[in-house]
Amino acid sequence: MSEKGFKVGDRSSLRRTITEADIVNFAGITGDFNPVHIDEEYARSTLFKGRIAHGLFSASLISNLLGNRLPGPGCIYLRQSLHFLFPVRAGDTITAEVEIIETIEDKKRLRLRTSCKNQSGKIVLDGEALVQFMPPDQAGAEISHSGNV
Repeated sequence: MSEKGFKVGDRSSLRRTITEADIVNFAGITGDFNPVHIDEEYARSTLFKGRIAHGLFSASLISNLLGNRLPGPGCIYLRQSLHFLFPVRAGDTITAEVEIIETIEDKKRLRLRTSCKNQSGKIVLDGEALVQFMPPDQAGAEISHSGNV
């Protein structure tokens, strides 16, 4: 167990139903106007047979969990692998989950399994994150970026 009480197996999740507005707003924020996300006619001609949400929208739900719940405020996102397994569409309800799989005490880091599932329980995104957490009294301290994150 870490000094903040983190231990292997700790997990957190959140659920969100993806809306048309989410997809349009995400395109506007990121500038990613790939027609597979915003043009239904075009998207019907692709292997997806219709519009899909941006993959990084689902990944941003993981960022939400890391920064707000586990490990929470003061967390610094160092690395993330992502495997996009199935498309997400407007109307899908996505459950994002993070689970601690390793604590690295000397560097105040956590390695977490990250995933998103749809309303049918199908994993649509799978990956792993590395984060650095800081004790509350060091929230403004500099983070080590040695190149070996």
